[in-house]
Amino acid sequence: MPESAEEVYQRIVASTGDGGRLPMPPSGGWDIFPWDVVDGALAPKVVQPPGAEPGRYGEDPAKACPECTGIDPDRIVWEDERWLLTHPGQPAGLPLVLMLHTREHEDFGQLDDELASQYGRISNRLVRIIENLPNIGRVHVSRWGDGGAHFHVWFFARTKGLMPVLGSPAAEWNDIIPPGDEGVWRKDLHTVATKLSNWGGDARA
Repeated sequence: MPESAEEVYQRIVASTGDGGRLPMPPSGGWDIFPWDVVDGALAPKVVQPPGAEPGRYGEDPAKACPECTGIDPDRIVWEDERWLLTHPGQPAGLPLVLMLHTREHEDFGQLDDELASQYGRISNRLVRIIENLPNIGRVHVSRWGDGGAHFHVWFFARTKGLMPVLGSPAAEWNDIIPPGDEGVWRKDLHTVATKLSNWGGDARA
């Protein structure tokens, strides 16, 4: 069962030593991070002139796509003949973070109608399963296409009642909040995998 907001909060305070202020996540150093500090105040970064689109992994035919060459079997939560559901490899700040991939190398916008219908059904079931776990407030479903050319969609489950972990910043909070207990996390992965397999496919977690 995922931790309650009170349990997560106590873990945060215990890890900081100064009342709950956590360190900046790695994304604070990314070129695409949109914020800067100017004269002691937070301000948007200066917009740079237009440039060439960056390449994505899996786009260059001369280089192997890491998702096509093989996802670590230990990260697979559930699978069937056309889809893989994976976790990031270890607990993170949010109770559950999962990623749904196609087996075949294709991107959003390239799915045929049958595969797109399967995506809709699997996503709907996943959200329903995860939001019915205790202490889960919402599941955010996110697709960012600038990193990789192989279809992948994120599912971020946030802790119910833990403010201000709401909306799109929940993805950032996932990298800021100290990771939770691995035993609890693995039990929750098993619950999700088992329930999803009721509609087909195989539970791996």
